[in-house]
Amino acid sequence: MNFGIIGYIVGVVMTIEGAAMLLPWIVSLIYGESSGISFLVCAIISGAIGLLITRRKPKNTAFFAREGFVMVSLSWIVISLIGAIPFVVSGEIPNVVDALFEIVSGFTTTGSSILTDVESLSKCMLFWRSFSHWIGGMGVLVFILAILPMAGGQNIYLMKAESTGPSVGKLVPKVQKTAFWLYGIYTAMTLMQLVLLLIGKVPVFDAFCLAFGTAGTGGFGVLGDSFVSYSAFAQNATIVFMLLFGVNFNFYFFILSRRYKNALAMEDVRWYFIIYIISSAIITINLIFSGMFNGLREVLFQTSSVMTSTGFASADFNLWPSLSRALMIMLMFVGACGGSTGGGMKVTRYVIYAKTVAKEIRQLAHPRSVKILKMDGKPIEHEVIRIVNVYLCTFILVFAASLIIILTDNFDLTTSFTAVAATLNNIGPGLNMVGPTGSFAEFSMLSKVVFIFDMLAGRLEIFPMIMILLPSTWRKAG
Repeated sequence: MNFGIIGYIVGVVMTIEGAAMLLPWIVSLIYGESSGISFLVCAIISGAIGLLITRRKPKNTAFFAREGFVMVSLSWIVISLIGAIPFVVSGEIPNVVDALFEIVSGFTTTGSSILTDVESLSKCMLFWRSFSHWIGGMGVLVFILAILPMAGGQNIYLMKAESTGPSVGKLVPKVQKTAFWLYGIYTAMTLMQLVLLLIGKVPVFDAFCLAFGTAGTGGFGVLGDSFVSYSAFAQNATIVFMLLFGVNFNFYFFILSRRYKNALAMEDVRWYFIIYIISSAIITINLIFSGMFNGLREVLFQTSSVMTSTGFASADFNLWPSLSRALMIMLMFVGACGGSTGGGMKVTRYVIYAKTVAKEIRQLAHPRSVKILKMDGKPIEHEVIRIVNVYLCTFILVFAASLIIILTDNFDLTTSFTAVAATLNNIGPGLNMVGPTGSFAEFSMLSKVVFIFDMLAGRLEIFPMIMILLPSTWRKAG
């Protein structure tokens, strides 16, 4: 275990977070809020410690998968602990666990909240919540890779550990250029939505916060009713961008580099839109026959919000008929594409699962046949299939263990089940008590700690968070 490079990367992360915390401080100066001083103090301390740690680069900069997982998980834990401090120091969220829940929900782009009155927060705190979505959407380590030259090819392990989806590769020969491309696309799309929201007469402060929340598919709003109060134009623009941010970013790279055949060959993107269209159609029909249909925009908004794990609400889908609510729960588990900022188990994995099942059924009928599984026209490596299957088993075990602990709070099964689904899949709202108009405030401290773990595990694809808990991870190699 190369502890030197692990400490160095964590130090860089602290320095970057210190710089990021200057933005909400500037917001506090604009609106004349005294609570913003907590951001300035945290920025100075975090930045100073980070610079002290990174003052001398370790001689041995080589690292492998194990160090990559540890770097990523520790970095996310550190930014969450530091990011929660302003909430506690300012007294706006005085409870440490509640503050940690809120900022972890922000960084992991979950959007679940313990707040019952979000509008009571100061502007700088609201900005920090939403900006944390943007930071966590593409990933803080991916940002580091984009701006810092790191020798060797091992830095792909950082990208693989932090990026979402079953497989991550280099778009261009160098990992740094890949990270730069990803953040470039991410930033450009954020700015495009920001402009459209401003055209839709959304207030400037709200527009920034909503653009950050959409880009990271997070869902923290600045109003108690989430998106209900905003114009139809703003809602329509957000529907489009929620869907766009749920697309595998490789698709955009192929389009920009004029590799149109590669873009059109991406099966997960194709199925992502097919699932969205079919789900929206079924929910629309169900609402029409139930006499609860209030327009197609409401359906399209909520379906895209849940499937992409954004979590914004233009209506309370907790009041929808059973079939529609059941579909929303299923979409929580499906999620967006791998390689996007969206949550869930990812459409990419489900495509591989479906192909694997179809292959096994054919193998039973024709034992001597040889069938090679392909994805996007290319053979799927056995290692990818193995990891995808292991991920499913691990996901089920973590989900079951979390649900058992949460049920000790004695809330109804629907609330508890969807609360775990919402946090582990980084969705945000669930059903019943944790629906679009509810919150996680009533859960016990133990349950909130479980949710914090689940949100981090869901964002980091489970394995990094489990690895740091294993004693064998920290032992020096033979």
